[in-house]
Amino acid sequence: MYLTIAETAEYLSLPESYIEALVHDNKIRAVHDGEQYLINREQFNQHLEQMEKAKKQLAEYLSEPIPEDPDVKDED
Repeated sequence: MYLTIAETAEYLSLPESYIEALVHDNKIRAVHDGEQYLINREQFNQHLEQMEKAKKQLAEYLSEPIPEDPDVKDED
């Protein structure tokens, strides 16, 4: 499915100006139909999956209890 720059910005929760800059820098593949750029949404699936995986890993890490520190002062 193809999206416009505005729709892509909303889909990725990023500013339109940033998406437009990525298109002009050829960091995002897009097709120009004479009036506007059209961006294939499927190219972001792997990135979004990796972001969700990273968020889950971070949440798991932050929910781990802090281990008790050994008492290092008793080195007599």
